[in-house]
Amino acid sequence: MIPREYLGSAAIPGGEELKLYRRGGDFMIVLDRNELMSSRMSGSEKALAVMTIERLAGRKAPHLLIGGYGMGFTLRAALAILPADARITLVELVPEIIAWARGPMVDLAAGCLDDPRVELVMGDVASVIADGRSSYDAILLDVDNGPDGLTMVANDRLYSAQGLAIARDALRPGGILAVWSAGSDDAFTRRLRNAKFAVDEVAVKARDNGKGPRHVIWFAAKR
Repeated sequence: MIPREYLGSAAIPGGEELKLYRRGGDFMIVLDRNELMSSRMSGSEKALAVMTIERLAGRKAPHLLIGGYGMGFTLRAALAILPADARITLVELVPEIIAWARGPMVDLAAGCLDDPRVELVMGDVASVIADGRSSYDAILLDVDNGPDGLTMVANDRLYSAQGLAIARDALRPGGILAVWSAGSDDAFTRRLRNAKFAVDEVAVKARDNGKGPRHVIWFAAKR
């Protein structure tokens, strides 16, 4: 078996420590003993972008906010299908995540951070959402393991009733709040509906070939 090579670590503000590993040509970002993301499993992260954009029904010059770069799968999938006049505001909290994308994972990034449609903002996505009243056609959140925060307890404020109300205000009429999760959460579905969203909960597989763990994406449309 090819040994796992440690490449670096990153402290999450207010949280724990992320570690980056490589095994052969594959990369893994790990929290404690939990593999948060892997270059082997990107299907659901790509689906987050593709299925959101499908629901925007061909809007002209759409403006998307993506919370969390991860390994860039969502960003690259969005860039592949968005028109030239689209804009993406990408928000990442952890500087090392971007350093890794420009360093050991530069081939995987494939230049997505330098696309002229992308504006990179280093900071807390909750603060960016709160400052963006009626600014976005879609908000895509993949900042943790889902509504049940794993890396940062502070991420819970994104998924609380108050956080959902703030996200709703940041969306344009008919805009989409899309939330990736490692699993289902009935209480979160109820909070979305109580926040006056029309909710579509979709199960997707982790791998491009339709195999692997079952993940969940909520698509919540602003009524």
